[in-house]
Amino acid sequence: MKVTKKVVLWFIAGLATALVLTLIVLNLSLGEKKIERQLARLFGSSDSQFQYEMGTLLGPPIIDGNRTQPLLNGDQIFPSMLQAIGSARRTITFESYIYWAGDIGKKFADALSERARNGVKVHVLLDWAGSQKVDPALLDEMKVAGVQLQRFHEPRWFALGRINNRTHRKLLVIDGRLGFTGGVGIAPQWEGHGQDSEHWRDTHFRIEGPVVAQMQSVFADNWTKASGAVLHGSAYYPPLSRIGDQRAHMFSSSPSGGAESMQLMYLMAITAADHSIDLASAYFVPNQLTRNAMVRALKRGVKIRVIVPGPFTDADTVSDASKANWDELLDAGAKIYEYQPTMYHCKVLILDGRMTSVGSTNFDQRSFSLNDEANLNVYDEAFAREQTRTFEDDLAKSREFTAADWHARPAWERLKERAANLLAPQL
Repeated sequence: MKVTKKVVLWFIAGLATALVLTLIVLNLSLGEKKIERQLARLFGSSDSQFQYEMGTLLGPPIIDGNRTQPLLNGDQIFPSMLQAIGSARRTITFESYIYWAGDIGKKFADALSERARNGVKVHVLLDWAGSQKVDPALLDEMKVAGVQLQRFHEPRWFALGRINNRTHRKLLVIDGRLGFTGGVGIAPQWEGHGQDSEHWRDTHFRIEGPVVAQMQSVFADNWTKASGAVLHGSAYYPPLSRIGDQRAHMFSSSPSGGAESMQLMYLMAITAADHSIDLASAYFVPNQLTRNAMVRALKRGVKIRVIVPGPFTDADTVSDASKANWDELLDAGAKIYEYQPTMYHCKVLILDGRMTSVGSTNFDQRSFSLNDEANLNVYDEAFAREQTRTFEDDLAKSREFTAADWHARPAWERLKERAANLLAPQL
């Protein structure tokens, strides 16, 4: 049989198509079994079993002696982080999803480079997709100064199936003793104090105490994935003394090691709720299992309040997909509020005034199953009260979206939201 040029070209085209389809399937697949059944409510958040299982079933043990300070918006967040970087004597570990250009990006590059030139071991891990807008000159500056810089899951021909797995974590650890986490990215949008639509509302947290070692461990896990090197020794893990009175642990998740564990943490919290759940969420797209858990909580008398972005958002598709399924929650009694002044980027869960979870995790399937995420869970009533006051300050700047509003939406909005909801597993 004679093989013509046309046959060869068709064969190559078919092979290329099969390869592309295979890569798409690999990237859309979660790769692991998903949680499929509703959790039974066996105890409430006031029961000692709740904390015991949160610290054993889910992740690292809950440890005492910590202090967590909230930082509101860029005017508080960035000066505190930059001052901490300048104080480093031995090591700096820094992981971020967003690192873009602008004055604040230059300030961080300068600060990290200055410490590296003075003998501090500086490790910077940036997500490849999230740092696409970074000025290459800033990366070159850091590398020349001696900063060890890695890009997480930079596309390689032999590992294209990982391209949909991003590190969304926001971690900064100084000398293994002082940590920062929360929702902030290194970009101009986070500067200021949320004063207008160009400056976002967000919260970050400054942490001291034994739990910082767990934060360091979370960073070190992804550093090893990206570089092949293991960070260890007293420069990274010094002995840590009691600083405050808070019980806390640093909880992380990754598709390569427990993709559904972050969703399980939220499901356990919702199922254990006794009387209240306050949720600040930049991207709120709960799947059916999570919505079911929230509805069950509402039916047993738990009050649920959720703040989401309003007229200003950086992700219209996410906003549309979110609203498509609000009817179940609103009809069951949940209160949903849209923040009005600017983009709302906070990620905070307050459970019964007893537990507060803060960090990088959004309330959507991407955070639950596809991204590498990290949250600090604080079991302290005083801290929860403080976060509730901040939540209610944001609530005062928000507009309630009622069940009547949802059912009165015009047909074109409903159609747009249903179309966006088809993408919910990737949002």
